[in-house]
Amino acid sequence: MKKRDANWKLSPVNKELQDTLGRELDILPVTAQLLINRGLDDCGKASSFLKPDLGNLHDPFLLKDMDRAVERIMEAMRSGEKMAVWGDYDVDGVTSAALLYLFFREIGVDVETYIPDRRSEGYGLNAAGVKALAGKGVKVIITVDCGVSDCEEVIFARSMGVDCIISDHHRIHGDMPSAYAVINPQRADCAFPFKGLAGVGVAFNLVVALRARMRDSGLLNGEVPNLKKYLDIVCIGTVADMVPLVDENRILVSWGLKELNSTKRPGLKALAQVAGIVPGGVTAEKIAFQLAPRINAAGRLERADTALRLISTDDEREAAGLARALDSGNSSRRGIEEKILIEAVEMIEAGKKERADRAIVLSGELWHPGVIGIVASRLVERYGRPVAVITLEGDMGKGSVRGVKGCDVMEGLNACSSFLERYGGHRAAAGLSIRKERVNGFMEAYIDFMNRAVLDASLAAEVAVDYVVSFEDITERLVSEIERLSPFGCSNEKPLLCATSTDILSTEVVGTRHLRMTLSQGGRTRDAIAFNMAGVHPLKGKGFDIAFYPYMDEWRGTRNLRLSVKELKTPANQPESAVNQPASPA
Repeated sequence: MKKRDANWKLSPVNKELQDTLGRELDILPVTAQLLINRGLDDCGKASSFLKPDLGNLHDPFLLKDMDRAVERIMEAMRSGEKMAVWGDYDVDGVTSAALLYLFFREIGVDVETYIPDRRSEGYGLNAAGVKALAGKGVKVIITVDCGVSDCEEVIFARSMGVDCIISDHHRIHGDMPSAYAVINPQRADCAFPFKGLAGVGVAFNLVVALRARMRDSGLLNGEVPNLKKYLDIVCIGTVADMVPLVDENRILVSWGLKELNSTKRPGLKALAQVAGIVPGGVTAEKIAFQLAPRINAAGRLERADTALRLISTDDEREAAGLARALDSGNSSRRGIEEKILIEAVEMIEAGKKERADRAIVLSGELWHPGVIGIVASRLVERYGRPVAVITLEGDMGKGSVRGVKGCDVMEGLNACSSFLERYGGHRAAAGLSIRKERVNGFMEAYIDFMNRAVLDASLAAEVAVDYVVSFEDITERLVSEIERLSPFGCSNEKPLLCATSTDILSTEVVGTRHLRMTLSQGGRTRDAIAFNMAGVHPLKGKGFDIAFYPYMDEWRGTRNLRLSVKELKTPANQPESAVNQPASPA
């Protein structure tokens, strides 16, 4: 395993606030400090964080153009105009499309769904697809998780007699499309207080607003839909898109996990089964590493319609078949991804002696466009640099861009926009299309921008430690209280604790990659597992610092407290060995 030197950064301790929060909220000092580290430094904010409440969701009509969007949809319903939902081929786009489709189906409105093919059509609206929908009599297209960059396509749709309602969350660069309505919290003139919604979060707000107006206008026939049952879908899309799991997203995901773990949807149950998740055992981490990759596999290698059908089907037999297809597609995706990754690493290593830039830009002929985003992410993990990976086919190239902490890839793309046909995305991830003859110019310009923009601190490996504890502090109660801070993810990372002067009594390789450890401190012994750290075996000695997550391991009805070790620090009086190693989830 490749060694990584990492700085351990310890959060400052506030004993006074610890005492106040601990007393008022009846929590341990460690838990109080974890809340303080997350900026929850008063009892009101901390209590709301620990108890996410659907009543604290923001008013959807604070989103700019929500009124116009809802009124246009209701007008179409009254007059019998045909509508279509236009999604994206990733998890966020598929769940967004499924959410709107299922809601409309529940209220008795038939809508078309359209998800473009990644390879032949690319991201967002396109003229051919719009023309096809118009030919079917569609008068209103509602985009989800896309559309905010599609100015020409919106004009074309209007020329075909189609109104576009844009529902998106991506950052806006340049002019906004002249659509009937543009719902996007990133709009400068949008009063919605939380800007970090995923596409499916914006779509859910549209559904909430639409239900409210329909109820007030008497358009709902029969029972008013209970929208809580859709949170299983919202939860999956939000976690998969790696948006901040704070504010409204935290509420949606917290309640969504409850719905997901008791979901009646045959497709989601079948998907969890093929992913090896026991009933009731879905967590945000399992969505990210087990469910989302399988949903994504459809849009990466073929068409995302398979995933859309999986989520929306009521047929258990069909659901089982679709889940198996997605599982098989995910296995194929891993093989393709690994082949491209090997080629990319060889290209980087071959050019290492010539330049030591702060960004990496690679291009390759006929690399599968469905996996280059994953390859870019893995290269970021390996090299600690912003990465752009471009696949070339004919005269055109498609690229995926990934950043590092403290780096805004969209600023880089804005600076190099003269080389690009289209681009869009977030601070940490983006996509682009480019003509083949402009790739070299873009490479030089983008690397030059990042060489000036990326600071040393952004490239340094860092271990952010929440709190130093003793083995005596690590109890089942502490693990239970830490779990109340979940769901964990972007902007609410899993708390990382540290124990100093720890003795490693023994190590044992588990499988081929992982390390089982027996640790001791102050006369107390703890069992631990270190994922992907088999390379340090055998390891034994005194005085190690251990960064870890405590957890309860359940096996055949028995619960045991264990530590999941993320990194080790070599004692100062021992020769440095293969420690300080990153450990990723199995």
